[in-house]
Amino acid sequence: MDPKQNMYSKVAQELNLKEQQVARVVALLDEGNTVPFMTRYRKEQTGALDEIQIRAIESRVSELREIATQLKRMLKSIEEQSKLTPELRSQFEAADSKKRLDELFAPFKSRRKTRADEALNRGLGPLADVIWSGRVGDADLQTVATNCIGKHPDLTDLETVLNGTMDILAARIAESILVRDALRAVAQKTGRITTKLVKNSPDTQLFADYSAFESNVSRLPPHRVLAIDRGESRKALRVKLTWDHEQAMIRASAVLRLGDHRAAVYLKECLEESLKRLVNPTIEREIRRDLTEKSQSHSIDVFGKNLCSLLMQPPLKSQTVLAIDPGFRTGCKIAILDSDGTLLAHDLIYVIGKENTQQQEEKLALLIETHDVDVIAIGNGTASRETEELVARVIENQKLTCQYVIVNESGASIYSASPVGSAEFPDLDATVRGTISIGRRLQDPLSELVKIEPQHIGVGMYQHDLSEKKLQGSLDSVVESCVNNVGVDLNCSSVELLKYVSGLNRNSAKNIVKWRTEHGPFRSRSQLMKVSGIGEVAFTQAAGFLRIADGEDSFDSTWIHPESYTLADALLKQFEIPKVTLATGHLSQEARNTIEKATPQEVASNIDCDLYTAEQLLESFLRPGRDPRENVSGPMFRSGVLKFEDLREGIRLHGVVTNVVDFGAFVDIGLKSDGLVHISKMSATFVSSPFDHVNVGDTLNVWVENLDTERKRVGLSLLPPSGENQ
Repeated sequence: MDPKQNMYSKVAQELNLKEQQVARVVALLDEGNTVPFMTRYRKEQTGALDEIQIRAIESRVSELREIATQLKRMLKSIEEQSKLTPELRSQFEAADSKKRLDELFAPFKSRRKTRADEALNRGLGPLADVIWSGRVGDADLQTVATNCIGKHPDLTDLETVLNGTMDILAARIAESILVRDALRAVAQKTGRITTKLVKNSPDTQLFADYSAFESNVSRLPPHRVLAIDRGESRKALRVKLTWDHEQAMIRASAVLRLGDHRAAVYLKECLEESLKRLVNPTIEREIRRDLTEKSQSHSIDVFGKNLCSLLMQPPLKSQTVLAIDPGFRTGCKIAILDSDGTLLAHDLIYVIGKENTQQQEEKLALLIETHDVDVIAIGNGTASRETEELVARVIENQKLTCQYVIVNESGASIYSASPVGSAEFPDLDATVRGTISIGRRLQDPLSELVKIEPQHIGVGMYQHDLSEKKLQGSLDSVVESCVNNVGVDLNCSSVELLKYVSGLNRNSAKNIVKWRTEHGPFRSRSQLMKVSGIGEVAFTQAAGFLRIADGEDSFDSTWIHPESYTLADALLKQFEIPKVTLATGHLSQEARNTIEKATPQEVASNIDCDLYTAEQLLESFLRPGRDPRENVSGPMFRSGVLKFEDLREGIRLHGVVTNVVDFGAFVDIGLKSDGLVHISKMSATFVSSPFDHVNVGDTLNVWVENLDTERKRVGLSLLPPSGENQ
C-alpha cells in the first residue's frame, strides 16, 4: 500500500473516521488552511468534522510523519553499519511510536563502553555464543570456560571468565525486545509506587499527605503523579517503584525458553543479573516517565478546558465598572472604566492604616456616585476579603444600587509590567494598569485575557511543572479556538486579540492596527487586502472571522464568508428580505418565518451550493452576529459578605466555579478561600470526570458538607441533604 494511503487508513481506524475525511483534512492542512477555517467554512470537504476531530487528525498525522522521518534515519544508520537484515527492517517498519523506534535502535547507537564490551574485547564472545545456543551445558561449563584462561592478559582465573561471559549474556538479554515487553507488562500490572518524607526538608509539611503513601501504578491518578514528581524534585520525598520479581523471572524465562535449556542454571543467573543491573532500572525510568507524560498531558487538557470556559464567559455590556486591586500597606488601587473599557479615573483607598475607615468609605461612595458605577470588580488577591467587607458596608450604608463581583486577578501583575501593558498605557503606573486589567476582564474576558500568557491565568493543575512548550502550544490552540468561535471586531480589537484570528499572526495584526490608525476604520472586509502582509490566502482564512458593525456591506457584520456573498445575495432575493436588516439583526416576524420554513436541501438546490453552506447561510440570516457566549451564565453579583462563622452543615449557598481539577471543583461562595466540591459529591451516581457536571464560570447551588474550623476549609456538595429539593 502507498505510504500516504497507509497513513490515512491508520489514522481513520484509530479515530473512527472515514479514510477520505482524513485524506482531505491532511490535504487542506498542507495547503495552509487553519483548523478554525476548515471547521466553519470547509465542512463540505471534511464531511462536517468538528474542531476536536480535525485537531486530532492534525496531531496524529504530525506524529506519524515524525516517526517516518525517524525510521528513515535509523535504517540508514544501521545499513551503514552493515547490520540491517530483512527481519530487522520488518521490526522497525512495524514500530508505531517514537519510543518503540528508540528501543529498537538502542543496540545500534554509539554509547559508552560497557562491561559487555570489555568482555567481548577479551575474546569471550565465542564462549557466550556456545552457551546461548545450548552447545555447552551447566555440566561442562566450567571445563569449557577454563580453556579461556590466559587467552587474554585479564583472563587470569575461572571466575573472571564466567563473570565476563555473564556480562555479555546479560546485555544480550537486556537487548531482547520480547524480554523487555514481557517484563514491562509485569511491571505495569503489578507495579506499586511508595513514597516517604525526607527528614529536615523545608518542604516536608507541603507533602505531609505522602509521608507513607502507597498505590498501584495502574490506579495512580494524574494529580497524585504530579504531586509526587514535585515532592521528589524538591527533595521532600523519596519515591520507589517495585513490582513482582518472581513473576518477572517466570515470564522472562519463558520468553527465553530456559525450561529445557542445557545451561538453564547459568542463564538464569545471567537473567537475574540482567534484570537487576540493566532491565529493571530502564523499565522503572520508562514507567515513571510514561506516568509523568500522561499526567502532564491530562493536566494540559484540564487546563485547556478550564481556560476555554473562562475565556467564553459572556461580556458585561453597557456597564460602568469600578475595579479594585486590593492591598494593605500600599492601599487599594481603583480604576473606573466606562462601558467600552476606557479609563475614566483612577484613585487609591485604604482598608486599614493611614485614614479612618469612615473617610475611606465616604471616598469610595463618592467615586461610585460621581461616575454612576454599575458594578465593582474586586481582585481576589491579598486583602480581597477586607476590601469586600468595606465595599459591602458602603453599598449597604449608602443604599447604593450597584453590586460587586470577585474577579480572578491571576496574571494582572504580569500584564501590568509587560510590553503589551506598557504600550496600551505608557503614561500610567504598572499598578494602575493591573487594576484596569481586573476591570476589563470582567467587561470582556476574552479580549482582556488574551493579553496574558495562558499559563499565568490560574485555572490549571500543576501548570508550573509542565512542559512549557507543550503547554504553550496546547493553550494557544484553545485561545485560537475561542477567539475564532466568537469572532472579532475588526475596528476596535487589539493586536493581542487579532493575532489569534485564523490566517493572522502578530505581524499582520500589527499591520491591521497600523492601517486602521492611518486610514481610519475599515469600511469593508475587502479593504484587508490593502494591509501589508495580507494576501489572498490570509484574507480567505481570516475574513469570515472579522466583523465590521457598520460597514458598507451588511454581510460584513455576519458569519457569512466573502466567498459566499453572491450566494447570500441570491438567497435574500428569493426570500425578498432587505439586505440591510442583517446589519441590525432585527428581522420582521414574516422574514423570520420565511427563513425558518426553508430547508437546507431546498436552499442548496435553489442557489446551487452544498448543504453545509446552505445551513450556514440560513443560520447567519437568523442570527447574523451570533455570539456563542450569549448562552453562558454570567458572573455572580453580590452585595453582602458571607462569614465562615455564618456557615453550618447542610446550609444551601450560591457559588461560582473558579477551577475544575481531577478530584473536584473549587467554588467561590463568598469566603476568603474557595470551597471544594469533591468528585464524590457531584452526583448520586459514579462520576468519571468533574467536567461532566461543572465548568469554570458555572453558577451553582451548593450545600455545605463539612467544615474544617481549624483550617477554615469548606467541603461542599452538589447533592441536597435528604428531604430538601434543589
